[in-house]
Amino acid sequence: MKIVAMTYVIEGARPDDSAQLGPLLLTAWLQSYPNPEAGISEDWIREQRGSSATPEGIDRWREYIEAVNQEPDLLFCRVVRSGTEIVGVLCGHRREVVTLGPMYLLSHVQGQGLGGRMMTEFLAWAGATPVWLWATEYNDSAVRFYQRHGFRITGERELWKGRLPNLRMAREVA
Repeated sequence: MKIVAMTYVIEGARPDDSAQLGPLLLTAWLQSYPNPEAGISEDWIREQRGSSATPEGIDRWREYIEAVNQEPDLLFCRVVRSGTEIVGVLCGHRREVVTLGPMYLLSHVQGQGLGGRMMTEFLAWAGATPVWLWATEYNDSAVRFYQRHGFRITGERELWKGRLPNLRMAREVA
């Protein structure tokens, strides 16, 4: 039996990565969010997020990555590569607070420390600025991941598109 160890590289996103990022987000949503009790079906996800995988969605990613490259102190975007395939992404932006998101790893690469490595880079970039994010309430593994990295649930909630229950999480810097 041959065992192949996968090598993952975390690096800044390039404009050409946009062709993979839209479809990656849709796949990550389909892996993470279906929830019959909340009325979140695969069809609903495709209706709400499917545009990310269209030519227009891919163009938006390209524009965002070009902006990140022009303003790296205000915008952040890293991808996780496995060979030529992108298997994860973490983006964010800086205003009066730093906002984290989106952050996704495809399910087959979770649990290998990649999220922690991406988060470490992101928090170093954020520096002493407080960081906010939205996490889906029933995505327990994501909520626990953020808590391990110093985020706490603030009590603020939203129903994204009237359906997806999200929690605000914040990380204050001492």
